[in-house]
Amino acid sequence: MSRVGRCALVSVAILVSSLIAGCGDDPPSKELQQAQQAIDEARASGADRYSTEEFNAAQDAIKRAQAAVAANDYRQALNDALDARDRAQTASKDTVDKKAKAKADADRALHDAALAIVDARAKLRAVETTHRLAPRVMAPIRRDIADAETHVQEARTAFDNGDYLDVIAQLNAATPRLNDSVTTLDAALPPAVKRRIR
Repeated sequence: MSRVGRCALVSVAILVSSLIAGCGDDPPSKELQQAQQAIDEARASGADRYSTEEFNAAQDAIKRAQAAVAANDYRQALNDALDARDRAQTASKDTVDKKAKAKADADRALHDAALAIVDARAKLRAVETTHRLAPRVMAPIRRDIADAETHVQEARTAFDNGDYLDVIAQLNAATPRLNDSVTTLDAALPPAVKRRIR
């Protein structure tokens, strides 16, 4: 290698070394801001509910970055800030997919719950006309159906507000008791009436 080539190589090596050394001299303020902005955007998109693990990891990473800045370990702060930003962006992307799936699941659950209530009401009317259950048995069944209707109304409101996870929670609270009531009604119906209702 010629003398000029060696000088150029040494100059490049010195420049790279000084750039690397310079990275550790100042806190990574820009990267911390970017990370915080990405976390705020992820929270606004619902990542704290739909992509909890990745969102929490982003928050942990930015806390580590801030602690590293306080300890004057700017290289570690930079690494953690970049990790926080990347995790927050991943959480935002995951949220889009998970929210779309939750919306479809919530819509299907609302539809199924509404049909179950219609079915329960029809069976209740049929049992009432045959007088096959005592009033003390019928009262809790009526209450369970009314409670299920209330939960469905609340779930519809949650759906309209875009809170699809709450829709599922509302319907999960109502479904078991409604199913138990329908089972009791089914057992009380004569076979001919069951066939007519179905």
